Amino acid sequence: MDLEKLLTDRLAPAFATVAGVPVDPVVRRSPRADFQSDAALALARRLGRPPRDVAAEVLEYADLADVCSVAEVSGPGFLNLTVADAVLAGLVSALATDPRLGVPVAAEPETVVIDYSAPNVAKEMHVGHLRSTVIGDAAARLLEWLGHRVLRANHLGDWGTPFGMLIEHLADLGEAEAAHELSMGDLDSFYKAARAKFDADEAFAERSRRRVVALQGGDPVTLRLWRLLVEQSEQYFLTVYGRLDVTLTERDFHGESSYNDLLAPVVEDLGRLGLLRESDGAACVFPPGSVGRDGEPLPLIVRKSDGGYGYAATDLAAIRQRTDALGATRLLYVVGLPQRRHFEMVYAVAAQAGWLAPPARAEHVGFGSILGSDGRMLRSRAGGSVKLVGLLEEAIARATALTRDRNPELGEAEAAEVGRAVGIGAIKYADLSNDRHRDYVLDWERMLSLDGNTAPYLQYAYSRIRSIFRRAAVAARPNATVTLAEPAERALAFELVGFGRVVGEVAEDLEFHHLAGYLYRLAAAFSAFYERCPVLRAEGPVRDSRLVLCDLTARVLRQGLHLLGIRTPERM
Repeated sequence: MDLEKLLTDRLAPAFATVAGVPVDPVVRRSPRADFQSDAALALARRLGRPPRDVAAEVLEYADLADVCSVAEVSGPGFLNLTVADAVLAGLVSALATDPRLGVPVAAEPETVVIDYSAPNVAKEMHVGHLRSTVIGDAAARLLEWLGHRVLRANHLGDWGTPFGMLIEHLADLGEAEAAHELSMGDLDSFYKAARAKFDADEAFAERSRRRVVALQGGDPVTLRLWRLLVEQSEQYFLTVYGRLDVTLTERDFHGESSYNDLLAPVVEDLGRLGLLRESDGAACVFPPGSVGRDGEPLPLIVRKSDGGYGYAATDLAAIRQRTDALGATRLLYVVGLPQRRHFEMVYAVAAQAGWLAPPARAEHVGFGSILGSDGRMLRSRAGGSVKLVGLLEEAIARATALTRDRNPELGEAEAAEVGRAVGIGAIKYADLSNDRHRDYVLDWERMLSLDGNTAPYLQYAYSRIRSIFRRAAVAARPNATVTLAEPAERALAFELVGFGRVVGEVAEDLEFHHLAGYLYRLAAAFSAFYERCPVLRAEGPVRDSRLVLCDLTARVLRQGLHLLGIRTPERM
């Protein structure tokens, strides 16, 4: 049970009785009591009465005797509420025996499509793909755990004019040699070689242009070469996803090419609905409210003047396919913030066409950039994009070295496994613990620190708890009676019972830094509890109660970090 909701439900009827209309009690945590409501102050202004009198009258009507040990008026008219120890202990006991840790399955499960990662065929994944992949995967994990049907859509860039030169370069190399080169994972070299030939050799460029026509026309040989290019790229992507420990699989690849047959019908239907207008030879829709800086209406180009289709047509086709064929009611697009205007216009047009109608809705899960220590876009020493594989390998190497230094008794294999969990966890947590709307600086020292709001700190808190049970060779008894006599015990208990509320909020707003912040507060509360409340040295029922608190904390940390895609080593 959510304590804030419980207290809100108890206070709301009392406020309504005093006000004559519904009033939000505005219950929140307080440093002066467990919770506080300041709604009486605003209500008093409306009623023209002294705030303390209003607050006192609300308390007279409120049914709080079985929930609060103290409920009193404080200051100018605040309601200070102290939860009864027995109530708080009862909530902790219920969590201890609940495999879902107080987080219910969604009452009305939805089909959710999450569009994320989206690398380009024949190009290596770089640091710019990190945020989409990590945020999208956390959303998929969270919504799936809540019982929704989650469909991952990895929208590959696998079509368009550049594929003429790529296929022609592949043909020049020979299929076997090209497959070998691509399988080595150096996709950038392959792409750059094709680009250099295209720019320097007019005969090659002309052959490349003919290849585009052959590809779009369905030429069997060209299609076979194109599939080889796509398949080798997909194998590389899967290797990266495996290293990053995300849940994307080969079943989730949905290239732009898969929507080709849907593009013409999309444009035809927009025309039939009277939404199309010609602008400089292009077929456009002017969604309401979309204007440029000059105040002129902005067009969404669905068919270019040369008859080709752009991203807008593909995105509209995807929306229609996802709502109609897949029955999705929530569409999430995990794409950088610079694309916000594009998606706003696409959603508006889809709504105009009736393809995005309630209860279906689309959300742009936007995010900022990753910066270097100089505050600029993170770049390699050569000035190019930082390869994602290189970033992951550096994180693992740094974390493994730190693991060996801090815990030399770990075997080589275990140190490597812990290093991988810590390194990858540090990268993911650095991303997810920051407000996704903002840029953040990649700082290795801070990311890998065992102090502060970092993945290693949380992972260490988990492994520290597991060591308690290993040292004592005991297991927690979830059914043991929980008692909360010490302030540090109560503080930890309040954090534990707040897990469900945080998960529910993040499932709606996908602001994962709130979940990360909660886990950090939980770990900090456990650290204070562990320092002030002996566990194994305690005796009898007190020892059993504190073991329940330890075990429950470990379970919540493990589940919360799992939702963020972060592993929890048993030893560090």
